[in-house]
Amino acid sequence: MKQKSRLRRLDARTWFDFGLVVVALICYTVAWPTLHLTHTVPAAAQPFVAALAAFPLLLVRMNPALGWAISAGAALVIALAIPNQPNNELPFQVVHILSVLVLLFAVAVRAPGRIVAVAWAATALLFATTMPGEGEAFASAVWGWPIALAALVLFGLLIRWLLLSRQQLVRQEEENELERARRAILEEKARIARDLHDVVAHHMSLVVVQAQTAPYRVDGVTPAARAEFESIGATAREALNEIRGMLGVLRSDGQLPEHAPQPKAADVLGLFEGAQRAGVRLTWTVDGPLDTIPETTGLALYRIAQESLSNASRHAPDAPVQVHIEHGAQLLVTVTNGAGTALARPIGSGGHGIAGMQARASAVGGNVAAGPRDDGGFEVRARLPLDVPGGPAAGAVVTAAPVSAETDR
Repeated sequence: MKQKSRLRRLDARTWFDFGLVVVALICYTVAWPTLHLTHTVPAAAQPFVAALAAFPLLLVRMNPALGWAISAGAALVIALAIPNQPNNELPFQVVHILSVLVLLFAVAVRAPGRIVAVAWAATALLFATTMPGEGEAFASAVWGWPIALAALVLFGLLIRWLLLSRQQLVRQEEENELERARRAILEEKARIARDLHDVVAHHMSLVVVQAQTAPYRVDGVTPAARAEFESIGATAREALNEIRGMLGVLRSDGQLPEHAPQPKAADVLGLFEGAQRAGVRLTWTVDGPLDTIPETTGLALYRIAQESLSNASRHAPDAPVQVHIEHGAQLLVTVTNGAGTALARPIGSGGHGIAGMQARASAVGGNVAAGPRDDGGFEVRARLPLDVPGGPAAGAVVTAAPVSAETDR
């Protein structure tokens, strides 16, 4: 798109330069044949005098200040050195007057401010002192030309300011477009980080739990098999920590859009069964139907339950976990786990789990409270509305409440 815009600008400049050449040639073909009618000029010098009147117009775009200086200087020399014909009172040709005015206008549009002031003052002085007039007419010329030329310069400055404003607007639009693209990239990175955290980290945690608890759940495990399970658990823990480091780079809290199809409330039962197969000592109760829960609330329920199970598996791998879901006027979700034993080692080094759950709940107008229990366990309580259309839209930008590092799991 930018390349096409540049081509359009180049085409416009080419056409403008071509038009300047045509206008200059037309002015030259008018000035040369009529020069002997207005001034007493030798025939051999007429082409050069006519060129001084017309050809400075070719510098309008490239260097208007230089073109004006040549044209105004030539006009002064012609007015002082070349006598007029008896029937002509103008100090130089009409073509030359038009050329000086056009170049002065171009100087006002493109040249620096000091050059504009000098060009206006010099042109006003030139016209006021060389144009014909006697008595009151001369006094009118003395004051009239500076005022008229000032109006021309002010009009050129107005055009200049309009062009500058347009350029600034274009630059601002380009900057806004870049900012929108940057925000889109950040939002996509946040979405990827959220999905990685909710899906990959969860299943990796279950792999670690399964490897770590296998010697206690399976009878007849040999020392070699026990060492193999420990090696698998250590490798999985290292991979999980690396994933968390990557999520810290990708994550951008407060920008959490959702675009892809996501799990529903009924899928939480499959999540529970998969956690049980992985070795989590999980029990659950569901009061009320899950199929009637709105999709956005169902997604929040699934992700909160998934993150809660991941946290329990990481920080208390051998502890029992209870989940209670109550579908009434609101959707209430409670996930509790007991204290882990000394033989079990916590997995991972903490992350954005609770902040992510709070953001999930806030996106649908709910809330999450999480913290340790008196018995050494941990509890997550979520309250989610079922009337989602009245709350914030799904995928809205939400800033989660700050969570201390001691409880952020």
